[in-house]
Formats: sequence, structure tokens, C-alpha cells
Amino acid sequence: MADWHLAPSVLVGLIGAEIQASLSPAMHEREGAQQGLRLVYRLIDIARLGVGPEALDDLLLAAERMGFAGVNVTYPCKQAVVPLLHDLSADARALGAVNTVLFRDGRRIGHNTDCSGFAEAFRRSLHDAPRASVLQLGAGGAGAAVAHALLSEGVAQLAIIDQEHPRAVRLAADLQARFGAGRAMACTDLAATIASAEGLVNCTPVGMAKFPGTPLQVALLRPDLWVADIVYFPIETALLRAARALGCRTMDGGGMAVFQAVGAFRLFTGIEPEPGRMLRHFAEISAPG
Repeated sequence: MADWHLAPSVLVGLIGAEIQASLSPAMHEREGAQQGLRLVYRLIDIARLGVGPEALDDLLLAAERMGFAGVNVTYPCKQAVVPLLHDLSADARALGAVNTVLFRDGRRIGHNTDCSGFAEAFRRSLHDAPRASVLQLGAGGAGAAVAHALLSEGVAQLAIIDQEHPRAVRLAADLQARFGAGRAMACTDLAATIASAEGLVNCTPVGMAKFPGTPLQVALLRPDLWVADIVYFPIETALLRAARALGCRTMDGGGMAVFQAVGAFRLFTGIEPEPGRMLRHFAEISAPG
């Protein structure tokens, strides 16, 4: 490891609401130190600032002026940030959602590492899971990334349910345009849809410490259903606990959290991180108690 005083420094951050429990600072700063960087990761919590996504442009400008290399973006800003950027990566453009913004030569470039992050976690945890029909709950920024990843990983038909049904309709249309007619559909009948599904993915914030509970009635679960949750704080959500009690195969949100951070670290620093080390560190800092 390089001498701390001589090490190059990188300033990055996270913009979102109610993010004080985020593990991103610890993950990025630890990997930075292991790579010989003085990486500083700041939280820009719009809830604490008393503002909403309408303040994004001012916050991005402030970060640029203060010398940030870039910022991660999370709920509820992943889609609202898109019009404020100069350019988008291919993934971010296809998804209409951004979770990583780079500041380069006066330009803001949006990327999405959620999609690749979920895909890598899915390949590692549920590589042999049946995927003829999958139900996804949530069609927001993270939901868009997960839906694209699921279809890229071979899900034949993806049903999407969102409290804001028009949002599910728009996402399904985007997915069909990219992956083909019939690959995705927006649904409203939760009970009927889950009855014919082989897998369930929660892409809503329900289950987070600040939004406790389950995104559906646990009575709708059954043992032959595999269940994935992208929430990682807590690492075992109420949904996953109920699913495991039934004997379902499950995947928690830790893998996606780590692998999206792997992608963001690479973009911020230009250095290839070590995913295995980041996974081990995440397991340490996310362990209960």
C-alpha cells in the first residue's frame, strides 16, 4: 500500500434520500485504501438537507465545483438525474436510469452499474434457477436495471407490477423494444401473476429499515418459488425471512450492492477493484450485531 501522504486522492459521494445507513462509503474507502488511494466518500442526503430531486442540478454543480470525481445516485434520483447530464453510457440510455455520474472536463456523464451488478449477483447465486416466468415488484430506477438484467440472463417472460401502473407499462414497453414482443408485461393482479411465476424479485424499497414490512402478502409465497430482494439494509428482509422459512431459494441484496460498487469504483478511479475482497468486506460490515 502506498504512503498515505503521497497517495493520490479521490473525492466521490452519494446523492439520495435517507442514506445515512449506506454501506457505500465503507466499501469504497476500504477498497481505495487497499489500492493505495486516499478515497473519500461523502453522503449528500437530500432528506437531511430538506430538499427533493428538484435540487439535483444545484447539488451536482456544487459537487463539480468542490472537485468531486463523480457521485453515485440512489432513490429517488436515478431517473430524475438523467435530463441534467451531458451524455449517457449505452446501459444508462437503455435503462433511462443512472446510478453513477462522472465529472470529466466540465461534462457530466451518466452510467448504470446496477444492471451489471444485479446480473453478476444473479449468476453467482441463482445461476441454475428456473426462469420461464418471473414476477418483478417495482419499476423505478433500480427496477429498470434489474428487469434488463433478468431478461439478459435468460428470463423468458417478465411480469412487472408497480403501485404506479403507468410506470410498469412504460418499463414493459421499453423492455419489449429491446428484447422482443412478449418478453415483458405490466400486470395488476398480484395473486394470479405470482401463482404462475417461478421466481419473484423485489425492487421496491419495502423491507428497508426505513420502510419495514413485505411488498406482498407472505401467504402468496410457496416453497418452489425462488425469491430475490435488492434491499440490503437489513441484509435479511422480512420477505427473505418468510421465504426461507418456507424453504424457498433466496438471494439477498448484498451481491448487487457489492457488484454495483465494483463497477462504480472502476469508473471513479480508473483502477480495477478486487471483487472478492469487496465481498468479504461487505459481509463483515453488514453482519447483524
